[in-house]
Amino acid sequence: MRGAEERQKSLIVLMNPEDRVPREHPLRRIKALVEPILRELSPVFEAMYSRVGRPSIPPEHLLKASLLMALYSVRSERLFCEQLEYNLLYRWFLELDMVSPAFDHSVFSVNRERLLQHDVAGEFFRRVVAAARGRRLMSDEHFTVDGTLIESWASLKSFRPKDEDAPRDDEDDPGNPSVDFHGEKRANDTHQSTTDPQARLARKGQGKEAKLSFSLHALMENRHGLLADLCVDAATGTAERENALRLLDENLPGSKRLTLGADRGYDTREFVQACRDRNVTPHLARNLNRRGGSTLDDRTIRHAGYHVSQQRRKRVEEIFGWLKTVGGLRRTRFLGVARTQLWAYLTGAAYNLLRMARLLPAPA
Repeated sequence: MRGAEERQKSLIVLMNPEDRVPREHPLRRIKALVEPILRELSPVFEAMYSRVGRPSIPPEHLLKASLLMALYSVRSERLFCEQLEYNLLYRWFLELDMVSPAFDHSVFSVNRERLLQHDVAGEFFRRVVAAARGRRLMSDEHFTVDGTLIESWASLKSFRPKDEDAPRDDEDDPGNPSVDFHGEKRANDTHQSTTDPQARLARKGQGKEAKLSFSLHALMENRHGLLADLCVDAATGTAERENALRLLDENLPGSKRLTLGADRGYDTREFVQACRDRNVTPHLARNLNRRGGSTLDDRTIRHAGYHVSQQRRKRVEEIFGWLKTVGGLRRTRFLGVARTQLWAYLTGAAYNLLRMARLLPAPA
């Protein structure tokens, strides 16, 4: 029988958002992981704010809102605050009731410098990694390192000579002038973006176009493919190997022998020797096209563990794919390395939390 449309709507409704979210919803498990970490960070939050003045938006709301933007591919903070007005799931995750107004998008910009100064995003990411280690989800012996490029929002038209005194006089739109770069040699040593000076021209490979970019480097454990650490740096030809050693020194100190998988771009004598000096066995893909051949011989590649590392290391591409397509790291949201690093930490934490929610047993 056809149902009739009800013209008289309820004016007063008593509703608990907790009852509207399905019991098997993955955000429930993520929220259960996030809440203890935020309570651990409470002393850090206390040091961020003055004891006098008008109360601000709780920093817990900013961090959880950033996780939601990464998990649901929300492209901007303005759009998230607009959706927060009517999205019941977002309000439940942020512990907002149905009558509380959504905060303004400018709250993120006002508090971003405070988050950078106290390295809140980095601390939050490291607490997530520690929670994964405490639940025995991460290997402490076998790791993979890799790097990729993050495209900057700066236009190639902003890539101007460093010694240029004044902008060109264009007859058309000054905000988007017509510029002909044909025959002009441009390089990072002589040119710089006026929009994002820390972005550098880089290309993914031979025959690819050069774009203003940053480099993103990830250290992955090989058991479940969780992020152990990640960092953003300038895009240079040696950034991958330099930051790989930096991630090793910051996260894997000690005398215990480890294995490190990587692609053939890391197959250089300097990098292999640096790994062995750190008691790390380099399980690198062999670059047989380089002059002199690969730096790895049968003493390394004859073991079965080498072939396992070569299989496992490819999972780091899944991390980069998720961070770029879902987390919004294909292009930078902000200017500069520091702000891009902040968003990378939050996106990496969202990825780890999603993986942990799937790996851990369902609560009773």
